[in-house]
Amino acid sequence: MFMKTLYTPGVAHLSYIFGDGGQASVIDPRRDVNEYLEIAHRSGAKITHIFETHRNEDYVIGSLELARRTGAEIYHGSQLDFQYGNPVNEGDEFQLGNVKLSILHTPGHTMESISIVYSDLTFSDDPLGIFTGDALFIGDVGRTDFYPDRAEEVSGMLYDSIFQKILPLGEHVLLWPAHGAGSVCGSGIAERNFSTLGYERKHNPVLQKTDREEFIRFKVNEEHFQPPYFRQMEKYNLEGAPRLDQLPIPKPLSSDEFARAADGGMLVVDIRSTEAYAGAHVPKSFSLPLDMLPAFAGMFLAYDQPLGLIVEDYSQIEDAVRGLTRIGYDQVDGFLAGGLHAWETSGRGYDRIEAIHITDLEQRIDDGDGFTLLDARSKEEFESGHLRTAVQVYLGDLPSKLEQIPRRRPITTFCETGERATIAAAFLRRQGMERVEVCLGSMSACSHVACQVIIGD
Repeated sequence: MFMKTLYTPGVAHLSYIFGDGGQASVIDPRRDVNEYLEIAHRSGAKITHIFETHRNEDYVIGSLELARRTGAEIYHGSQLDFQYGNPVNEGDEFQLGNVKLSILHTPGHTMESISIVYSDLTFSDDPLGIFTGDALFIGDVGRTDFYPDRAEEVSGMLYDSIFQKILPLGEHVLLWPAHGAGSVCGSGIAERNFSTLGYERKHNPVLQKTDREEFIRFKVNEEHFQPPYFRQMEKYNLEGAPRLDQLPIPKPLSSDEFARAADGGMLVVDIRSTEAYAGAHVPKSFSLPLDMLPAFAGMFLAYDQPLGLIVEDYSQIEDAVRGLTRIGYDQVDGFLAGGLHAWETSGRGYDRIEAIHITDLEQRIDDGDGFTLLDARSKEEFESGHLRTAVQVYLGDLPSKLEQIPRRRPITTFCETGERATIAAAFLRRQGMERVEVCLGSMSACSHVACQVIIGD
């Protein structure tokens, strides 16, 4: 009997592979599936069952990819008309060696959401653990904003799923959710990926709202951001994503070839550090540092245009391509051979973004200089502490809220560390706003220089 949890950075996704008796099952696989195949091989098992806890909105599910390579059957909730796989209903059971899996219908996050109860028949038929998908997280619960015209109804469904079906399984039951901290699917998810239902019942802040009406009011008043790429994920995860036998292999492009491709519509994505981007970058390029690429690419990049990468070293390319394909960007045509240095030495023009130190920014606020301080963090982060005169527009909302940003005033972008601020500055420059600068270090730097911080909105 074995089990392994796979964590996917960027989208903070958790998937699971486990098995017994020569059979294995995968819960919510990601699109690049080789690691599941390697684990199953090492464990002497064949992957026979693939379960999707719900139609995911934030990454491309890898069920079809894994099924093509293993012959495994795919299962998901019957309340949505998936165009592949097999529907399951509450009470359905599956057995892999001495592992028994029992289906619970746990709607609320989505209508077809299921949770899967795990029992070890070697010892007992009692539940040992549960895969909850996006119904219950460690430290939080699933978002319920995908049905705005039925907000109270679906919030009530989630309450019933958690309090009437999941928690009664027992205090000792291990909790295996589909996301960890940093996911857009929950703002209060704990940093650790292990817990029990008993611990969550006692310490999960949302589960302290045991009154159904109070729980519903809390959920209805939550604010969640829905990136535009969610629509593409919903389509792929309902109809089946394009086949991906292997990761795309971008070609090295000379400066001339790279420039021609960009002129022809290729989107230039600079995955170097924010400091490197601020120092010099290809005009009109996006700044999406490698560690933030999967989380923020879907907010800015179109799906119908090829991508070209600018990297700091060759080893970054495979990680970047893997992160992009996990959210459906399969057309990564090339990368700038020789990096930005090759671009510079070719004689082509480059841009830079001025950086301002936090103490100089504080002085500018004191002096009342006419500029817009744009805080690109979430509303929750903003209300936990922000600088005077700051205007909050979440980074992901920038494309739809450009009209709220005065074009005639200089703009200073700001966030928690400077990374999101640089992404924001790069986007604003693409929109023709030339007088944009970034505060590197941003709010984190404030804690070291005693900034004047305002709590609340």
